[in-house]
Amino acid sequence: MAPRRPAGADAFPAPKVEPSGTRHPDSGPLYAALDLGTNSCRMLIARPTGSQFQVVDSFSKPVQLGHGLEASGRLSRASMSRTVHALQVCRRKLEQHKVRNMRLVATEACRRARNGRDFMRMIRRETGLPIEVIGAEEEARLAVISCAPLVNQRTEQLLVVDIGGGSTELVWIELADVEPRERSRAIMKLGNGFTPIEPGGARVVDWISVPLGVATLRDQFADVTDDPGRFALMSWYFEEMLADFAPYAKGAPDRGFQIIGTSGTVTTVAASHLGLKRYDRTKVDGLTMTSAEIDAVIRTYLVLGPEGRRADPRIGRERHALIMSGAAILQTLMRIWPTRRLSVADRGLREGLLYSQMVRDGAITDDGLNGVVT
Repeated sequence: MAPRRPAGADAFPAPKVEPSGTRHPDSGPLYAALDLGTNSCRMLIARPTGSQFQVVDSFSKPVQLGHGLEASGRLSRASMSRTVHALQVCRRKLEQHKVRNMRLVATEACRRARNGRDFMRMIRRETGLPIEVIGAEEEARLAVISCAPLVNQRTEQLLVVDIGGGSTELVWIELADVEPRERSRAIMKLGNGFTPIEPGGARVVDWISVPLGVATLRDQFADVTDDPGRFALMSWYFEEMLADFAPYAKGAPDRGFQIIGTSGTVTTVAASHLGLKRYDRTKVDGLTMTSAEIDAVIRTYLVLGPEGRRADPRIGRERHALIMSGAAILQTLMRIWPTRRLSVADRGLREGLLYSQMVRDGAITDDGLNGVVT
């Protein structure tokens, strides 16, 4: 049975991005957020500015920490070594920018691995970084709060989906009792947990953390050589894991329904839909796609086959091996809850970590957090 629990925090409009390495030493304290996932190690360093933040430096590396985890239950020496090297780069960036405010977290791979605690000790010894392993509850919460600005004022039922490397979090939120202009803020106010805080607030109907992400689902069917057959099996297997999620049996509402998807899979599908040969966050973040448009992109991926996907600049060489497992998850969700309003979010755990730190310190406000109007 897939684990299911509550959680919460705060969120704000899309971050401003400055060229990597830009420094503003006299403009207030910097904050850092690091997400060590099953497939990638990613970090943002940012400065609060009003109700937003400006990214002043970043790092992303596909370390494949969870490679082989499905078979052995352990993190391999090679994957741990790759990850430590990446974290040493992060440490140098943190020292360069003299960052004092930071939250550095690890997720599903380190939660599941039998040697996860040993690896945390290795990281401390080799890098000195204070990385903590967070639970599925907090991972789901951070994904939700990072997406709050994309909530439509007309949305009464919201599904937030975060497709990670080792797990997929789904959170279904009831907003019908919330004033339209307050719906984004209502998501933000889930900060103390996935339970009602006050009358007229957002209500979490249910949430689930499925222990399957793009890397772990791919590994489950690595021995299936037929490309379309493997895709169908992955989709069917993922749907089986949703049986305990309360909204699964109800289907999509007739109106007022929105899905927000945050992950490399969702942004890659969006970039392919737009025909982008060079990724452009400003065109992808906040884009709305229909179920039919998503299906069309996935059909194109299947026609391309493994070699075609590897060569397709819209997918990229770092994601081609993972895109079909991610697409199987996404298409499953679109089949169960078809919608004309899937909002693409190029944001996630790191942004949630930054927002929650800045809110805690009173460094940013919720001015202008009124949601999207259509």
